[in-house]
Amino acid sequence: MSEARAGGGSTGARGLTRQQMCDRLAMEFEDGWIVNLGIGIPTLCSNFDFGDKQIIFHAENGVVGYGPLTGAGKEDLHLVNAGGQHVTLNPGAAIVHHADSFAIIRSGRIDVTVLGAYEVAANGDFANWKMAGQKGGGIGGAMDLAACAKHVFLAMEHTTRGGQPRLVERCTIPATARGVVDLVITNYGLFEITGEGMTLREIAPGVSVEEIKAATGCRLTIPREVPPVRMAG
Repeated sequence: MSEARAGGGSTGARGLTRQQMCDRLAMEFEDGWIVNLGIGIPTLCSNFDFGDKQIIFHAENGVVGYGPLTGAGKEDLHLVNAGGQHVTLNPGAAIVHHADSFAIIRSGRIDVTVLGAYEVAANGDFANWKMAGQKGGGIGGAMDLAACAKHVFLAMEHTTRGGQPRLVERCTIPATARGVVDLVITNYGLFEITGEGMTLREIAPGVSVEEIKAATGCRLTIPREVPPVRMAG
C-alpha cells in the first residue's frame, strides 16, 4: 500500500456534499443509459445537468423518463419517484404499471442502479436493507436491482453517525447481494471495486489519505498519485 498525494487544488470545503457525490457518479452515466436511483442520497443524481446526453431515469413505482426533483411550490402531487419525492417529467416519459416497472428491471434493461448502503465490503458485497439490531427491514426492489442491473454504484456516507466505518472487509449485517458493486462514492472520495479489492480513485477536497485510511475498515489500494474528485462545471 503506497502513500498518496492528492492532486489539484482545494475548494476550501472539506469533503463532498451529497449533491457533489451524486454529480460525480452521474458523470459516469453513458448516453442512452436507463438508470435506476435508490431511495435517499442516490435520488440527487437526477439533478445533474447531462447536457446532450439522453439519460432515462427509472423508478420502481412506474415512472420512466423523469427528470430533476421539483422545487418548492412546483410539485405535482401525483408524480413522485420511488422514494416519494416529487419529480419532473422529461419529454417522452411514461407511467407504467408496477409489474411492468419490475419487468424492466428483471429483464436486464437497467444499465446502472445507484443505491444507498449501510455497508460495502472490499469484495463488492453490500448491505442496505437491514440495520444491526433491527428485527425488521424491507428489501424493496434492491435485491432485484442488484441482481439484474448491468452496473451497481453506491452513494453513502463514509462512516456511521458514531464514526464507525461503512467500508469494511466483510459485511457484518445481512447482505443485499454478493460481489456486484462497481463504484462507491462517499463524502471522502471515489472508490472502485476490482478483482483485487477496493481502490481509492479520487479524493475529496480537504480530506487526507491518512484520514481515509483511519476511517476505512478494509485494506485499500492507494495509488501513488490520487487525483481530486472531478467536480461538475
